[in-house]
Amino acid sequence: MARIELSGIGIEYELIGEEGTPAIAITPGGRMSMQTPGIRELGESIAKGGNRALLWDRPNCGASDFCFEGESESAMHGATLTELIRALDLGPTAIAGGSAGSRTTLFAAAHDPEIVSHLIQWWVSAGTISLMSLGNAYFCEPAIAASLGGMEAVAQLPAFEEQLASNANGRKTLLAQDPAQFIATMTRWADAFNPPAGVLVPGLGPDNFARISMPVLIYTSSPKDIFHPDWTSVKLHELIPHSELIDPPWSEEEFLAHWVESTRTMAGHLTIWPRLAPSILEFVAR
Repeated sequence: MARIELSGIGIEYELIGEEGTPAIAITPGGRMSMQTPGIRELGESIAKGGNRALLWDRPNCGASDFCFEGESESAMHGATLTELIRALDLGPTAIAGGSAGSRTTLFAAAHDPEIVSHLIQWWVSAGTISLMSLGNAYFCEPAIAASLGGMEAVAQLPAFEEQLASNANGRKTLLAQDPAQFIATMTRWADAFNPPAGVLVPGLGPDNFARISMPVLIYTSSPKDIFHPDWTSVKLHELIPHSELIDPPWSEEEFLAHWVESTRTMAGHLTIWPRLAPSILEFVAR
């Protein structure tokens, strides 16, 4: 693993594969890190297929630094990804992500389309239940903790446990935040998860989608996935008319069994992601 500073923020990353080959950046979901089971395996499969894989920890995830700037967390993550690609001099890079990683890569593609060669999407989060539950977990719970017990209470939340364990300066940075300003930031970021009618992805409007001109691959979701329901992938396909919509490399039964078990154990959500490698490699090779 390696580390680079971008706009004053330390970002942890790793490159797998031969230098000079076309790169594919992989962004996990949730606030999961690149150490989450399934991420490295997907990267290694991509490298074996002849491409270079970029794994990275977003700000506020894994071993990267905290960052509470930006209109929304997803927009900040997207801008950081394109800045990372440019700083590493990878050239136009395919960017792939699911769930929160889907939002990050959509923002990245709209923010700096010249550095994005291909966009690959799956598990698109949208809909009332999905966005309310995610917004609560990511932003409302930290804001409530800060209001009741200051930043020390925020540091005790499970949401930041992995990052505080992985980043030596993380606790110091988090505790140094002004609680009132932190609450204001969480409120602003939560507002993005309450989009107006007709907006699929929080913070992305028609002008943003108009900038996404690179080849786009979208995998359909399960109709029983309440966080990433099937209609979200169809709607995203409609918003990006030149995109290609295909089924994922797992059956409905396989996905449901996997999702129920990983939710029960709170582990292994991304372990089916390596199955995406062959179709991703085929798409970017065209």
